[in-house]
Amino acid sequence: MEGLERLLPELKEIREPKLREGVLRAWELALERGGWQAAELEQIPFTLLTPTKVSLVEHTRRVTRMALAAARERADLNLDHVIAGGLLHDVGKLLEYEHQGGAFRKARAGELVRHPVSGFALALEAGLPLEVAHIILAHSEEGEKLKRTPEAILIHHCDFIDFEIAKGKEAK
Repeated sequence: MEGLERLLPELKEIREPKLREGVLRAWELALERGGWQAAELEQIPFTLLTPTKVSLVEHTRRVTRMALAAARERADLNLDHVIAGGLLHDVGKLLEYEHQGGAFRKARAGELVRHPVSGFALALEAGLPLEVAHIILAHSEEGEKLKRTPEAILIHHCDFIDFEIAKGKEAK
């Protein structure tokens, strides 16, 4: 989908074509199931936990770039999995959120299933490897019960770094 490739240029850095296609497919499934258009991704806030002007796309790209920069300093991480996991860590928010009356809020689906779980399911449905789906599931509090892979540890920490900094800036 052309709109997604423009919004998420880090997709081009995934070397494995099948993995790149799977990441796109997971986003397409999330857009379709959540009733969103790709153009709306830049308006969706990355969190509902604190007021923010940071969009889901901006946060997703920042987490991916931070993780990739750190991963390039190591020889023992799968860079394609880091990029895919970074790009998909919050894809389930398209099922968790809804836009009603000019405001974003948690959808009924989001009350029942948090985004790491729905994102995990979307990734598997899109044909992505279990290792990438694991990164999505493990990036948030759900991952506290799991043995995180090194790639999942990296995405988890980059996600929380970005969240904590955004939360602190919005509080001012």
